[in-house]
Amino acid sequence: MVDILHRVGIEAPVDEVYAALTTTEGLAGWWASDTRGTSDELGGLIEFRFGAGGFDMRVRALEPGKRVLWEVVGGPDEWIGTEVDWTLDQAGDYTVVLFAHRGWKEPVEFMHHCSTKWAVFLLSLKSLVETGKGAPDPHDVKIDNWN
Repeated sequence: MVDILHRVGIEAPVDEVYAALTTTEGLAGWWASDTRGTSDELGGLIEFRFGAGGFDMRVRALEPGKRVLWEVVGGPDEWIGTEVDWTLDQAGDYTVVLFAHRGWKEPVEFMHHCSTKWAVFLLSLKSLVETGKGAPDPHDVKIDNWN
C-alpha cells in the first residue's frame, strides 16, 4: 500500500480549520461546490460531486480541533477502501494540517494526478480559512486533461 502525504500551515485558529473540514458549507467552500450529506457526525455520509465524477466518504473519526477521518465508500475503483485523514495541530498563529490519503493499492498514474490535485485543494482550504474565499471545483486550478 502507498499513501499521499502533504503538510500545510494555515494562519488561523485550529477551530476554524476544523469547521472547514466538518461542515458541508466549509467543504463546499474549498473542495467541491456540490457537496451534500452529513459531515459532522460519526457514520455520516458526505457526497462530493465534480464535473468528472464524484466521491462518497463515510465519516470514521471526529476529534474536535485534532482529527477528521473519512473512509472512501464510493468513487473510482482506486479510491474505494482508502482513507482520507486530517490531523490538526496549533503551532503559534498557524494550524498545521498533516494530510494523508492512505491505502492506495499501487502508485498508478491516477494517484500522481490525485496527489497534485490534493495539493491544489489544500491550498484552496488555506485560502478559504485565511481570506474567506477558496477555489473549489469547478473554480480550482486545472492541472491536466483529467479535469
